[in-house]
Amino acid sequence: MENDQAFEADADVDALERLDSRSRQRSSHKGQEALEAAFGRFGSRRDTNQEDTPLLRRDGDQEDEIDGHTEHGESNGRVPPTWDGERDFEGRPWWNMPSVFWLLPPFALFTMAFGGTIVPRLNLIMDLICREYFTDRSLHDPTFHVMPIMLGDENKQCRIPEVQSLVSKFTLYGTLISGILSAMVSPKLGALSDRYGRLRMVCFTTLGILINELVVICVATYPDMLSVNWILAGFMFDGLGGSFIAGMALSYAYASDCTAPERRNVAFGYYHGALFAGIAVGPILAGYIVERTGKILTVFYIALALHTAFLLFLLLVVPESLTKERQLQARQKKDFVGHDEQATQTWPSWFVKILKGGNLLAPLAILWPTGEATNPAVRRNLVLIASVDTAMFGVAMGSMTVILLYSEYVFGWNTFQTSVFVSVVNTCRVITLLILLPIITRILRGPRSKAVKQNSGSDNIDLGIIRTAILFDMLGYVGYTIVRTGPLFTLCGAAAAVGGMGSPTLQAALTKHVPPDRTGQVLGAMGLLHAAARVIAPTIFNLVYASTVGRFSQTVFVCLAATFGVAFGLSWFIRPHVYWDEPHEPHKAPDPANGVGSANDD
Repeated sequence: MENDQAFEADADVDALERLDSRSRQRSSHKGQEALEAAFGRFGSRRDTNQEDTPLLRRDGDQEDEIDGHTEHGESNGRVPPTWDGERDFEGRPWWNMPSVFWLLPPFALFTMAFGGTIVPRLNLIMDLICREYFTDRSLHDPTFHVMPIMLGDENKQCRIPEVQSLVSKFTLYGTLISGILSAMVSPKLGALSDRYGRLRMVCFTTLGILINELVVICVATYPDMLSVNWILAGFMFDGLGGSFIAGMALSYAYASDCTAPERRNVAFGYYHGALFAGIAVGPILAGYIVERTGKILTVFYIALALHTAFLLFLLLVVPESLTKERQLQARQKKDFVGHDEQATQTWPSWFVKILKGGNLLAPLAILWPTGEATNPAVRRNLVLIASVDTAMFGVAMGSMTVILLYSEYVFGWNTFQTSVFVSVVNTCRVITLLILLPIITRILRGPRSKAVKQNSGSDNIDLGIIRTAILFDMLGYVGYTIVRTGPLFTLCGAAAAVGGMGSPTLQAALTKHVPPDRTGQVLGAMGLLHAAARVIAPTIFNLVYASTVGRFSQTVFVCLAATFGVAFGLSWFIRPHVYWDEPHEPHKAPDPANGVGSANDD
């Protein structure tokens, strides 16, 4: 209770400072007008096109302004805010101004560390399991002798079916632990980010990943003292932090706070591009580091350092994208889970309490809102967009291993040729997200308009990009089914990579359907669906491939193309310009004159 009161007092102080700043600006502006009126005949009046007035509309101005004009139709030379979120940033210095570019560079290093540990982690687990397997066998059979197993070396004696089976089961257990826990935690982190800020929750997610890296390092450093099963505890901490799925969702929420609705697909595309760039470049750098140092643990130490630097950068440099006022507004919502208990608990204890259980599917209720200002069209759009996005994410996760196994089986590719294929596909995906998508958005939408814009759901441009992306994905997987040569298979992969612009556009469309204080909640719900798809989709598609390989090995690609076909059909039922128009209820800060709160202060 005391913490919330102190937080509310800080929010009131911030509001007063903004009011005082606006008041001084208005006084200065009126004084400038008086001087211009007095000396106008000498030509001292500035051109109204010059930027001699602030970019954002004064909330305290008495006249109603639309596109820089007063209610009487006179131009006042001001450029109004182009969306509601800009008012929150008025008067901030550049170093305290939230922007997608604050988070993007360190996020790129974060994803590079994530991608760089994928292969070394698998090899390390295999060596540790192999070591324990042969140790147990030596204890039961004194006549059995085996060569020393060095971590990170090519231990050929480990490439036996028994060890491979144990490694496969172990990685499956780890995926299930991390996936199930992240499915439980991701929506809660998303909802909490609306109430307590984005950066706190991103830090919490990063902390889980840090602990996971520490566990791996400890087990690899002391293999005689710590069992390989301790790595499963690392997966647990990773899942409790929400894993990389929650990290992506929270990054999207941060970008939504500081990006105009019509440009969010580009901002989300930057994060997707950073993710795939990290997955593409990380393994190459990690392989080079292991080769030069001869120690596989070096990769994990570097990853630990990068994740630590990312955490410190969040805490010390990156500005929070949600003002204290907006956080308080979200906490005061009646449908905030735990609203009745928050008055007697601090947020950490309350956070631990709501993690203990409850209906796992309850967070999905945000996709079927039934309150005021909602309607059947909103509910239908939210469900359709979430379904299409989950299907596309599930195919991306489920087909990754199958494509590599199929290419090596049919074309006889070695490790180098497979790596070239992966690099080409990921490079095409990064180019699509970082270059092609921004260019397409710029051409279709034109330069940023000065007109005030509100969230208005998906428009026809969003829907066109989504359908085009699904079509390219579907054509790519149809191509996988038909082609019988390696170069054409790679070309199909490049075509499917163009479909990568669909996911960020779908995620951006979701945020445009809900009020700003529901952004974290809806993206958290998508984190739950993504975590479920991360577990279910690979299981289904790997079973399909295992059952049909050698007879009609392309069956799995037929199934994948059919999944995109269904998603393409569903996309035509999404209606444009549908929005959950919930009334805005800003936190009321004291008026400096009479102490009475004003609804326009925010």
